[in-house]
Amino acid sequence: MNYAVDSIIIVATILGLWWGAVWIVEAASRIAKRLGVSELIIGLTVVAMGTSAPEFAVTVGAALKGQGAISIGNVVGSNIFNLGFILGGVALVRAITTTRSLVYRDGIVMIGITFLLLFFLRDLTMERWEGGILFALLFVYIGYLIYTREPMGADDIPEGDFQWLDIPRLLIGLALVVTSGHYLVESASNLARAFGVTEWVIGVTIVAAGTSAPELVTSLIAVLRGRYGISAGNLIGSDIFNLLGVLGLAALLQPMGISDAAYSSLYVLSGMVILVVIMMRTGWKISRWEGGLLILINIIRWWMDFQR
Repeated sequence: MNYAVDSIIIVATILGLWWGAVWIVEAASRIAKRLGVSELIIGLTVVAMGTSAPEFAVTVGAALKGQGAISIGNVVGSNIFNLGFILGGVALVRAITTTRSLVYRDGIVMIGITFLLLFFLRDLTMERWEGGILFALLFVYIGYLIYTREPMGADDIPEGDFQWLDIPRLLIGLALVVTSGHYLVESASNLARAFGVTEWVIGVTIVAAGTSAPELVTSLIAVLRGRYGISAGNLIGSDIFNLLGVLGLAALLQPMGISDAAYSSLYVLSGMVILVVIMMRTGWKISRWEGGLLILINIIRWWMDFQR
């Protein structure tokens, strides 16, 4: 009976994620137009933080319960999932156009903080002071985005003018994807545990995929509607926010530890980040075949995780 209920909840939450994402993309693009900033900036900040809320709730909650493996595994797994299945899948549907700032500013930042995380976890633990550094760097990054304030380009202009209802529409859309993501994770995790899956595997695969669902539907809707700045910015911004904001705050509240086997996933994440930035630079787009390659890498990585 519980299996049937969890299955129904999963279907319902997927529909909620999709509908909420439509509202987010439409409202965010018109808000960007009203503020006169690029959709990339909106995607890197407001949309990225909103769609990362499930990772925030799961990661911080697991850390406070002393489940460091799920906490770190969720962030690492979510970032790999974002760059592999989501970015790859979206590019497979339609090639994603990139920009110099996305590659040389945000891409380099993402590489830098990923290697910083690799350094912090070299002893398989993350202390409070290390989490504090990550969390502080988030404010430095956001401050820099605000300071540089990239203006809106010709391709950013959406259909329709901004209306005050776009603000509550954005907030309701974010609330819908966050709520749907939460219940999706719970139901998917229940089914996974019923089949005897370990905590680390649940964190790095099932929970990571579930908490990344808002990024998936939001980026897919955005690219289908030609809002490439929101699509790419949402994924890169979410990865940066996951590492600095989510994992940083979790470690600040509760020191965490991982196993030797779990540490190997950080190497996969580092390699994925470098590969994605190279792909974004070549031809200033991520092509369909590159998207297919990212998906293939993620499938292999998942298979390896399930073999542990």
